[in-house]
Amino acid sequence: MERNGFEAFAPKAVLFDMDGVLYNSMPNHAVSWHKSMAKFGLDIAPDEAYLYEGMRGVETIKLLARSQWHKELSDEEASKMYAEKSLLYSRCPVADKIEGVQQLMEKVKASGMKIVVVTGSGQRTLLDKIEQDFKGLVSKDLMITSFDVVHGKPNPEPYICGMRKAGIEPWEGIIVENAPLGVRAGVAARVFTIAVNTGPLPDKVLADEGANLIFGKMTDLRDEWENFYELRVKS
Repeated sequence: MERNGFEAFAPKAVLFDMDGVLYNSMPNHAVSWHKSMAKFGLDIAPDEAYLYEGMRGVETIKLLARSQWHKELSDEEASKMYAEKSLLYSRCPVADKIEGVQQLMEKVKASGMKIVVVTGSGQRTLLDKIEQDFKGLVSKDLMITSFDVVHGKPNPEPYICGMRKAGIEPWEGIIVENAPLGVRAGVAARVFTIAVNTGPLPDKVLADEGANLIFGKMTDLRDEWENFYELRVKS
């Protein structure tokens, strides 16, 4: 509140990332990135994929090409390469829900707050599952994907669009992220940002991006939710 000049913290919505927050899908993404880009001569180790998590796929490929090939790819070139990554991902095992996230969402809804999903994903097979898997909790009218923005994370645009859809201001939201670039986007959007470290990166990477709180697993955040609700009531 002090850093952003806000007079109150009165959250009315929680904005959830998807990969690594709703689903344990990042291991599949990491392997798919590594294998697909190797076919084109780009090197991205599976663990390195976590550093780019949240960024739109086309932008990730452009960044890799710029770094390794010293070349600027067109959207069309990068999209063709991303199609290969998407194909490999579609062949991976179905990702399970992150343990504790369903119960956390139920608590959020019970406290009268909106639930928004904000993801950089363009994986239609996974996006189509969300409403069914989180029936009564998630709806497409409160969802932001890579198709809705010009600039993906770490740009704050996805979370700004999410707030706009929810009809809230920055001091009225809480973001739940797991990725460094997602945390950076949330902080840039001036929203209270919680990081849940569901991947292999050290907590320091998330702390350095400005996460307000860091949890080691989603079940810990689930169990602490009432404290956030109390803070909201007191505000």
